[in-house]
Amino acid sequence: MEQFRQIGEVVGSLNALMVFQNNLCNRKQCSLLVDMLSHGYATIAEMMKTNLKYKERNSKWKAMEQPLKELLRVYKECESYVKTSLDTRDFLAKSITLYHNSDCVHLHIHNLLSCLPAALESIELAGHVAGNDQEDMQRKKTVSAFKYNRGLNDPRLFQLMFGHSYLVSHDFCARMESVFAEDRLFILKNVRDRGSGLKISDALLPSAILLNAKDYRVRRRLGAGKQFKEIQWLGESFALRHFHAEAGAVEKEIAADIGLSHPNIMHTLCGFFDEGKKEYYLVMELMHKDLSTYIKELCGAKKRVVPFSIPAAADLMLQVARGMEYLHSRKIPHGELNPSNILIRTEGVIQAKIAGFGLDASVRRLTQSGPADSGQLSYIWHAPEVLGQEAMTEGSSVEKCDVYSFGMVCFEMLTGKVPFEDAHLQGDKMSRNIRAGERPLFPSHTPKFLTNLIKKCWHTEPGQRPSFSSICRMMRYTKRFLAMNPEYEQQEEAAPLSPLDFSEVETAFVARCVGGADKHQMVWQIPYEIFGYRIAERESETESGSDGVEETAAALVVEEKRMRPVPSMDNVATKLSTLSKSLDIKKKLAGTATARARMVRPPQSPVGRPVRINSDSKLVTRKKSRTDQES
Repeated sequence: MEQFRQIGEVVGSLNALMVFQNNLCNRKQCSLLVDMLSHGYATIAEMMKTNLKYKERNSKWKAMEQPLKELLRVYKECESYVKTSLDTRDFLAKSITLYHNSDCVHLHIHNLLSCLPAALESIELAGHVAGNDQEDMQRKKTVSAFKYNRGLNDPRLFQLMFGHSYLVSHDFCARMESVFAEDRLFILKNVRDRGSGLKISDALLPSAILLNAKDYRVRRRLGAGKQFKEIQWLGESFALRHFHAEAGAVEKEIAADIGLSHPNIMHTLCGFFDEGKKEYYLVMELMHKDLSTYIKELCGAKKRVVPFSIPAAADLMLQVARGMEYLHSRKIPHGELNPSNILIRTEGVIQAKIAGFGLDASVRRLTQSGPADSGQLSYIWHAPEVLGQEAMTEGSSVEKCDVYSFGMVCFEMLTGKVPFEDAHLQGDKMSRNIRAGERPLFPSHTPKFLTNLIKKCWHTEPGQRPSFSSICRMMRYTKRFLAMNPEYEQQEEAAPLSPLDFSEVETAFVARCVGGADKHQMVWQIPYEIFGYRIAERESETESGSDGVEETAAALVVEEKRMRPVPSMDNVATKLSTLSKSLDIKKKLAGTATARARMVRPPQSPVGRPVRINSDSKLVTRKKSRTDQES
């Protein structure tokens, strides 16, 4: 109940903030976000009112606690986003940042649509045991069972029947598709009307705009190299990449990089070029550290056995998978995915962004600087086919190499150990062992539903590795499972085993999926994917091959009999009296029944012959004798 109350407070705060929506550069996005949050709160309130009893909040609402806690976290993150958008900082800095920022839909609405199904399902489960009316409980369970019918496993049918409750109505979906582009046009118009002279839509601008700005200054150097610095500009902190190259050497790559926008990838906000000195200046979002450094800090100074709890590790795995899914949807393979190329922001909820791809690789070639993992152990992140120097001309093969690298990164997230760091073989011998199929060993307490996924990612055969779209679906459902089962909060040996391998659920989902399951999915499709996964999971839990509804209904009948209330003593006495009378009547009729039994005609065969039963309880047909025939 406390989480639900706090969600209501956040909704009230957001509605108060939107009184000043005319001050927003991203007004369309914030309006959509607040409308969806308000509608989600109203949906939860109506479900609680329909299914639950307030007096039972301390006894029967336990199943709702963790899902609502996760949903509350999402609501607070959305509130922070709107507050930041309303911040009265420098208009130009805010315009540069928000022009390239798609966090409203691809981060906050994504998280909302991922968490809401678990919250609604937890209310349904709590409603199954609410009150004392057994018939009402059974009706609710039956309705819930038929909700996850195979016949409803269609995205259009799902949207028609459940789109209103799961925030994916036609209106919301249309707005999700358009608000980002509408706000970008609004920002461009505002910048032009204010006469700043800065065309934020251009790939490269004269370097004098940046270097001659009154408030521009370099604060410190970032990392071990000389290219990256932290700068102060327009009242904000940014990361700046500075390097020398000929004019036109990387302009196409810079334009492509500026055109990217996703919460889980690093990209350029704006670029500057000095024609005389042949210097490039690329302004980017400032991050705190890379994942490799962060894991070492957590496992070293804080003396943790593992760097992250299971829910935190699952969330990080999903973020990295989403960033890679976006890159692959834009036909951009990475090729150097490792913890040093994953940057982290540690304020509040940990946010991960993938670096080291596309433009970064081109700049490294021009400046002859090595990759982030250039060291003796760089081979541990590469797929066996890369170590074997096999030719890979198709983009899909390179993408499968990224999936292998992702599996190795996830191993370090879960264990805090660099893959193969305990191995006695190094260099060429270890490379040969990796090609032969050797992989790192997980601790025994690591959940099987995560280790099974990672083992599929680093499979020796590239064709057996899942796509990042499949990985994202499995990780979203894993997060739902963890929210519904909070006993997995820590990596402990006593934690119960997951009943299913989610890769099996993914296989069943893809087999029945309407449309391409491996395509980059839109955010508004997430509730349907979770719904389809739930259907596949319920079917895999049944023993027969039917659609599962009949079995569920039969199970509910059995449970109804088991849960019938204990009769009172008055009812017991009445039933005993009735039973006694019926026994007396049966005794009186016993003689008559015996006499009638003697007169019953013996059983006949289909051809009219008498039938007798032998000692082995087999039916034996007795042929009629000649005497019988004559008579």
